[in-house]
Amino acid sequence: MIIYIHGFGSSGYGHKAQQFREYFKGEAFIAPSLSYIPELAIRTLEELIESYNGDVKLIGSSLGGFYSLYLSHKYNVQAILINPSIHPYITLQKVLGNAPSFYDESTFTWMSSHIDMLHKYKVEGICEENIITLLQKGDETLDYREAVKKLPNSKLVIEEGGSHSFDKVERHFTMIKDFFN
Repeated sequence: MIIYIHGFGSSGYGHKAQQFREYFKGEAFIAPSLSYIPELAIRTLEELIESYNGDVKLIGSSLGGFYSLYLSHKYNVQAILINPSIHPYITLQKVLGNAPSFYDESTFTWMSSHIDMLHKYKVEGICEENIITLLQKGDETLDYREAVKKLPNSKLVIEEGGSHSFDKVERHFTMIKDFFN
């Protein structure tokens, strides 16, 4: 089972999730829409992983990359991290209050208690051979160098330009599928 984990304020129906869903059509793939509350999102993902007896691969974007890193470490599974948030408990401080839901343009309340929850999912001693880290230097939201510093021994794909959304991610689908096989 391949699980796509969306980023902050996104959903399982965001653009990247839809691209991956289409590419992996006919294979065991899921892109759940997760709660914005970190503990609930992680519990949902843990239940999914455990229901597949840990036989999963993860693809996580931004905050989903942070969750994927935690889950890859906990369950010793492979993960693709796309412009991952390495320190979301720092970067998401700036959106405290009303935060956007990109699915329907509504808002939700992002609180300091949610930031505190994120601290529980920091990991050290990561099995970096289980990780591919896709980074674009033009990410306007996160500094790609944080991921390079945290994961220097993962397979790093670093591109000039781009954006936080990771422009043209579909160019890497074959590499991702090969890594998972």
